[in-house]
Amino acid sequence: MKIFLTGLGFVGTQLVTHLLQSPENELRVVSRTPSKALPAGVHFEQVDSLEKVTDWRALIGDAEVVIHTAARVHVMNDSCTDPLDEYRKVNVRGTLALAEAAAAVGVKRFVFVSSIKVNGEETLPGAPYKADDVPAPRDPYGISKLEAERALQALSANTGMEVVIVRPVLVYGPRVRANFYNMMNWLFKGVPLPLGAINNKRSLVSIYNLVDFIGVCAKHPGAANQTFLISDGQDLSTTELLRKMGRALGVSVRLIPVPASMLKLAASMLGKSGISQRLCGFLQVDIEKNRQLLNWVPVCSVEEGLANTAQDFLKGRKV
Repeated sequence: MKIFLTGLGFVGTQLVTHLLQSPENELRVVSRTPSKALPAGVHFEQVDSLEKVTDWRALIGDAEVVIHTAARVHVMNDSCTDPLDEYRKVNVRGTLALAEAAAAVGVKRFVFVSSIKVNGEETLPGAPYKADDVPAPRDPYGISKLEAERALQALSANTGMEVVIVRPVLVYGPRVRANFYNMMNWLFKGVPLPLGAINNKRSLVSIYNLVDFIGVCAKHPGAANQTFLISDGQDLSTTELLRKMGRALGVSVRLIPVPASMLKLAASMLGKSGISQRLCGFLQVDIEKNRQLLNWVPVCSVEEGLANTAQDFLKGRKV
């Protein structure tokens, strides 16, 4: 299968490795970042930015499938005067320009890596998000991803190009950065954390499960024109995650059992309600549709995914 992939970030880099495990796959990649020593046989083009590409057709070539991971990702404390417009430049207008070119050259399927933020920010206990729920994004990033999804679905209806939408929850794995890396760093240093009594449930997805699922979506007939949520299929409380991660790192975890209500109150007083929501709130997804429609089950357990993530973190500490 001839595949055109955008982006060499955390997901895109791992996706290259996964896709090349199938010898029948041919891969063309574009990214703003350098090629990072891609395997031999991968055709790579570096571009300045997604929204500035003027000739997508030439880059796509004779690809049968486009997998679009490149995006302006979620930015905490965004300082832009108009954050929504900044997201729209890349995530909506840039995505649509790519998709229109793909349809024009005869690409059969367009796989779009979206975000769970399209669904919203939190769920009620025992009421996980489902793929076909009414979207309710709350921030500019989630809004831009929803607008891109709708533009792609309209394009599909007009051209016949199949569109598959994948909304991941928080992704972790080797080379993860941002909040997940910070969490490992705190645990490794033995920092006491007031998170020993959090009884929420949150869905996560290891990079291994995500790239495997994207690979299935690229070729499975049942994925055509569908929207999927993706997770490891095992939800954890914040307290459980910290304890499991500590075991994977081989360190003693120092968790203070502060009630979630007190944490939420303190965060509200400090203007940090968003942080308390991510630490104490529920965010679960239902992946039964993936099992029923695509016969897909997670290929990597939470324990294995955390162990590999911890090994990579510890390796980095020794360099």
